[in-house]
Amino acid sequence: MAAPRGILLVDKPGRITSHDVVARARRALQTRKIGHAGTLDPMATGLLVLGVGPATRLLTYIVGLDKTYEATIRLGVATDSDDADGVETTRADAAAIDAVTEDAITAGVAALTGPISQVPSRVSAIKVGGRRAYDLARAGEHVELAAREVTVSRFEVTGIRRADGVIDLDVVVDCSSGTYIRALARDLGAALDVGGHLTRLRRTRIGPFEVTDAVTDVAPDTPLRGDAEVAASVLGAFPVTAEEARDLRHGKRLTGAAARLATANPAAIDPDGRLVGIVERRGDDVKSIMNMAEEPL
Repeated sequence: MAAPRGILLVDKPGRITSHDVVARARRALQTRKIGHAGTLDPMATGLLVLGVGPATRLLTYIVGLDKTYEATIRLGVATDSDDADGVETTRADAAAIDAVTEDAITAGVAALTGPISQVPSRVSAIKVGGRRAYDLARAGEHVELAAREVTVSRFEVTGIRRADGVIDLDVVVDCSSGTYIRALARDLGAALDVGGHLTRLRRTRIGPFEVTDAVTDVAPDTPLRGDAEVAASVLGAFPVTAEEARDLRHGKRLTGAAARLATANPAAIDPDGRLVGIVERRGDDVKSIMNMAEEPL
């Protein structure tokens, strides 16, 4: 029986880690060679993209894709982790909450839309001096993270609820890779002078992949998406002949083939529909920058 290979979309439930999902998939598919294209916090649910077998090499091209999230932001309470798993640090009084108008919320959201400079949450996986920021924070050490440039292309409020001295906002966010939705909640609350944190987070999209196409449980017979199909959907396709496929696999350039490139780093696909690798322009030629293990016919 051939070893499994391909891309698997999983809808992660809450209260387990992304690594738990990978471990379950490894047991179900009976292979250790499974990786992911970006984690979700334990409290979060939604889309994880897993690479299986040789297809793990494609994850580097998926991890940087834009993403969509649905979330709930609670205004009026700040926590040390910027989400509901943290310890409450401040709570606004009733007068401050009453002073937050819908127009103020709209203005605050608008200020956090587009290209922005964002300081990630101090309880994050970013490394500081070789250690994860969340490990430093939990050890009581001071964590100061540098701001990074991200793009929030959509920050839409779909619902507003006022109750018990807080304001809950349901939002949808389209953003570039590396954006922290927890930080958006924190920064919106800070801008409104009431504090804020995230109480719900669900990832619904990564690039062309939708959570509606994901499975909730991985079984030994769960079908995987072919690596050629996935690579073409993410990077665009570059059809090659059998002879060109052989040359690319042997590290040779395709002389004068650069004019055929429709994208910067497309997926070279052979006449049998197999992924040869990822290619790039070298002058007027085309050369492989990543070759895939040849898939049996």
